[in-house]
Amino acid sequence: MKVKFPDYNNCITNIPNSILKYFGYEEGRKTSSLLDSYLKKEYDNVVVLLLDGMGKCIIDGNLDKEGFFQSHLEAVYSSTFPPTTVAATTSMLSGMNPCEHGWLGWDCYFPQINKNVTVFLNKEMETGLSAADYNVAFRYCGYEDIVQKINRICGKETAHYVLPFLAPYPRTFEDITNRIADLCSQPGKKFIYGYWNEPDTTMHRKGCYSEESKQLLQDIESRVEKMCSGLDKTLFIITADHGHMDSKCVAIGDYPKIQECLVRLPSIEPRALNLFVRQEKKEQFLSEFQKEFGEKFLLMSKEEVIQRQLFGPDTEHPSFRDMLGDYLAIAVSDLTICCTKEEADILIGVHAGMTDEEMEIPLIIIERCSFS
Repeated sequence: MKVKFPDYNNCITNIPNSILKYFGYEEGRKTSSLLDSYLKKEYDNVVVLLLDGMGKCIIDGNLDKEGFFQSHLEAVYSSTFPPTTVAATTSMLSGMNPCEHGWLGWDCYFPQINKNVTVFLNKEMETGLSAADYNVAFRYCGYEDIVQKINRICGKETAHYVLPFLAPYPRTFEDITNRIADLCSQPGKKFIYGYWNEPDTTMHRKGCYSEESKQLLQDIESRVEKMCSGLDKTLFIITADHGHMDSKCVAIGDYPKIQECLVRLPSIEPRALNLFVRQEKKEQFLSEFQKEFGEKFLLMSKEEVIQRQLFGPDTEHPSFRDMLGDYLAIAVSDLTICCTKEEADILIGVHAGMTDEEMEIPLIIIERCSFS
């Protein structure tokens, strides 16, 4: 397969910086020129709805070419590296690329506590136990998000979250759309950031082009179209954090000659493996990895990762380099290497590698205006 590197000149990180600029907060960070052109107008509501995993290939393969999403598709652009929820949604919220915010993937190595931590759950990756009596990721890689920034600079509640894990805790996608519509109907200029964990959750278990995934996406599209029909003076932006592809999964434990070379289990993601290698085993590791996965994964040294600015061209987080292992193994095919056999047995849809399917995301823009 063709290797698809992230395009940080045209990526998801540009979107929040355009919105922050619109609300008067400028840090000189790169914005989206396309979104900037829309934001020359004055809207009552600017809404971002991020649908987890709904890459360009996913709408192509599951939705009508003449349907609501495709007919409002304004651009195809890039996720971050890795193209995965932790890294990309944190970039959407922070306006920073992964090297700067430090939320690199589902499982991150934190040198401060010498542990792999599942960051959204605040648990030790290997045991599932609480990683600390504080939130590890926020303590060591904390940031001010777009909603907090807008509310601070405006001096009032101008920006809102609509997220299933924050009050009022919308439980269904219908709850999400109803909440967004309700906020849009209220007076005043505002920003709304909405997130839903589908179609990602379904695709992981059922596959990207299964009947379950297709029906789910058609329902999401229908509900969004219905919601948008009732809006006015609103710029509605629909995008994704990453794409998806169907995969063959194996477990690292099935390759004992590779696993015995490692200091700890791989972190970051099953398709972006952060590898700490025992000094005395480096030659064995390189030989065995090449033999088993040479055409399936791109193996880059830590130095190459930094030189290529794979996680972004920004100023690095102080812990960034210490969070990286000796090598990064990046999937460039449909093969995925999981840390456990249990995970390998249940995963079908995957992401976080460097293929078109994973990296390319849609920018869908619906303008509902009746300006006088």
